[in-house]
Amino acid sequence: MGKLLIVGTVAFDAIETPFGKTDKILGGAATYISLAASQFNIKSAIVSVVGDDFPKKHMDLFTNKNIDVSSLEVVKGGKSFYWKGKYHNDLNSRDTLVTELNVLADFSPVVPENFKDADVVMLGNLHPSTQMSVINQMAIRPKLIVLDTMNFWMDNALTELMAVIAHIDVITINDEEARQLTNEYSLVKAAEKIQQMGPKYVVIKKGEHGALLFHKTEVFFAPALPLEEVFDPTGAGDSFAGGFAGYLTETENISFNNLKRAVIHGSNLASFCVERFGTERMEDLQKKEANERLLQFKELTQFDIELQ
Repeated sequence: MGKLLIVGTVAFDAIETPFGKTDKILGGAATYISLAASQFNIKSAIVSVVGDDFPKKHMDLFTNKNIDVSSLEVVKGGKSFYWKGKYHNDLNSRDTLVTELNVLADFSPVVPENFKDADVVMLGNLHPSTQMSVINQMAIRPKLIVLDTMNFWMDNALTELMAVIAHIDVITINDEEARQLTNEYSLVKAAEKIQQMGPKYVVIKKGEHGALLFHKTEVFFAPALPLEEVFDPTGAGDSFAGGFAGYLTETENISFNNLKRAVIHGSNLASFCVERFGTERMEDLQKKEANERLLQFKELTQFDIELQ
């Protein structure tokens, strides 16, 4: 059984969208990644930190889904990372209202001994120095290191970010971030430049417009499933990353053709995430539901054509 090591935030979110608002609920990149990856037959572990204000029911959620939390550090007397945001009507843009790093400010990741030989490492959105620390702790080079990052680190820790990018195999970023990182408007040119920085594969997420996968001169496009209702886009990108990394860990195949399938699995799981607030939909998602929706993706992308 393949091993997936997940690094990222486990946190509290407070979210407001045009459809409603929540008080503090479970959130964080590692949370969404691990819940999506739990759809696959793999061993997974989270490396993260929370305060002792983190409820037992959330810990139980992870363990009930066979997610190893032995390296999810609990700081006595500490408060968990907290983010509050408000989405605009288009749900593509948002304002951050509150960010409290709390225990994350002094976080030093420790990779569990039994995951130092993980097949796939998924570096969720965190300070690049923290991500680099995890890479350096691996006993052997993983088959695949996947990095998710954001424009905040491009603005505030570019040197450290570039060092991490040079050590990874796959980067997943959105279109705006790809353009910022490369100063290229064309996403094809941007992907080309990013591959020169180190990654063999570049995944550019375009939200409701799907995702692009680049490798050398090859390009693959996966659409996003048109949904009747989108309640909350929080965690959609991380759910995509979890589905992508989870599928690759289970199949133990890192060919370009299999990465195409991984992008579809990622898009599929992200489509469930946005249907409810926070992690609500991902917590009770059944494999049967995920498989049924995969067939919808197939119908969406498959066609016959006769050339004259």
